[in-house]
Amino acid sequence: MRLLRVYLRSQAERCIDHGIRVEVIGRRDRLPPLVVREIVATEGLTARGDRLLLRLAIDYSARDALLAAALAGPSSRREFDWNLDRAVHAHTPVPDVDLVLRTGGERRLSDFMLWESAYAELVFTDVPWPAFSVGDLTAAIREFHQRDRRFGAVTAPLSLSAHVHELGRVS
Repeated sequence: MRLLRVYLRSQAERCIDHGIRVEVIGRRDRLPPLVVREIVATEGLTARGDRLLLRLAIDYSARDALLAAALAGPSSRREFDWNLDRAVHAHTPVPDVDLVLRTGGERRLSDFMLWESAYAELVFTDVPWPAFSVGDLTAAIREFHQRDRRFGAVTAPLSLSAHVHELGRVS
């Protein structure tokens, strides 16, 4: 946690210079008070950043956030979204996640932004995070752009004869 405090303090000015707004999402009630103060200070200092929103997930749990949002008794999806943002201390509404990129051979979503990732494309790589390069990111983005994104819509169903033909090709 000391490293987080030092990083927030040392990078705040750089974020301001580059128009980066820093927002820390997750539970704050279990963080040391000094860390919470540094988070609040950094968020305040960078609040006017309008070029990039950098969200850091610290002690974040999608399940906890979903539960908190549901218990707040929303009457609509829009109100639920607002409750969810409030549950994780998000100050800025952001669009849903487009791409979830998992490094290091992990093949799961874990407990990360489950609601916001409902229609996200998933890209998995065996490259561990410390070794992940610009080239790896470029390849993941290229793969993302080749996807046919339907956002839950289904394609026209095949006829029964087309299903039988497809099954015959598989075996």
